[in-house]
Amino acid sequence: MSQARNQRSLDDPAYRTQLRYLFEHSEFYRNKLSVAGIDTPEAAGELEDISRLPFTEKDELRASRDEDHPIGRHLAAPMTDVVRVYSTSGTTGTPSYIPLTAGDLANWVEISTRSYGASGLARGERMVTTYNAGPFVAGVTLDAFAKLGVCHIPVGAGNTERLMTAVQLLKPTVLGCTPSYALYLAEWAVERGIDTPGSSIKKILVAGEPGGGEPAMRQRIEEAWGARVTEAMGIGDISVSLWGECAHQDGMHFSGAGFVHYELIDPETGATLPIEDGAEGELVYTHLNHKAAPLLRFRSRDRVRLSTGECPCGRDTPRVRCIGRTDDLLIVRGVNVFPSAVRDVVGKIGDGVSGIISIRPSIKAVKQAPPLPVVVELAKGAEATTDLADLIRKRIRDELLVTTDVNLVPFGTLPRTDYKSKLVDWSGSR
Repeated sequence: MSQARNQRSLDDPAYRTQLRYLFEHSEFYRNKLSVAGIDTPEAAGELEDISRLPFTEKDELRASRDEDHPIGRHLAAPMTDVVRVYSTSGTTGTPSYIPLTAGDLANWVEISTRSYGASGLARGERMVTTYNAGPFVAGVTLDAFAKLGVCHIPVGAGNTERLMTAVQLLKPTVLGCTPSYALYLAEWAVERGIDTPGSSIKKILVAGEPGGGEPAMRQRIEEAWGARVTEAMGIGDISVSLWGECAHQDGMHFSGAGFVHYELIDPETGATLPIEDGAEGELVYTHLNHKAAPLLRFRSRDRVRLSTGECPCGRDTPRVRCIGRTDDLLIVRGVNVFPSAVRDVVGKIGDGVSGIISIRPSIKAVKQAPPLPVVVELAKGAEATTDLADLIRKRIRDELLVTTDVNLVPFGTLPRTDYKSKLVDWSGSR
């Protein structure tokens, strides 16, 4: 029996219990499943039959909110049972709220503990982090670090000088941040004569955006800090850190077994894809033991490549590498282009570029006519040449099958960030 099939067999009883709970406590899912012709938990079948059920979309959850239901009609527990409420950043409007019961919170902490434990985080280490862990789901990591016995030094985003002072004085061995910020910190330090490769940092745990698994970006971060980079990935509505990469750096191990069921689907058709080595698709999640706001077949919009088989670390859970977000996807004359893939190709050029790019679509639409405008920042002291621009265009064309219009700009032109980088700039689109 394959590992994936064995896990489905183990998770089936919890899944059936979760379905019964949804029918009893969730107005949102009673209505949603009824519309799909499923009026009882028994009619939904077992975990093997889950592909028959409808997906849950983020926009559906937003639409279910009103003055009387600020969290949404998918809230399935009384607020008297809720011990913590996180929120999203609300960049698209009113924040979305994510409630947790005491049991939900304990499950999230356990999943995160597995994820960060896979990365080698262990008792006695000192770790400095820049995640905004107050109102956001990243706050669960504080509980996970405490459970692991780590000495955690939370600094938060937006205070680079305070962070680097903590690195210099408290001598942490681990840095936790987004990959974009890890690169920015190294640049900031160089300008001030601070020797990051000579610092106490030996491990960098990145999360919050794609990039930590891109070979070029990972190499830049590791060379800039003299440290090993591993990445983690989660999703706020499901669990903060569902996947964690071990020291062998061959993808992020699934850490939610027993708490979350995942599927791989074709993002265009919605068809279920087999869990097998090399498979690519979008991750879809279902809670197995959740009370406050359980979700069923929730589309993550994270497109990943799957690896199976035992890892040298001894874990046999599947691993993923995030390729990009399906909602960031651009289509250029029928070719799917992920912005993070463009960044990876440019980053592999080498010394002539800083690794920072900005895609500037001409129209506000998924489908773009070639050539796709790409701004590429030069390395410090490098000069813009026709040969370099031609090389970048050729590499992108060869690897991604898309024609681009490359504009080289001086080092420091493109914005840096202490959180998530934005690879697509729509400000000039019509």
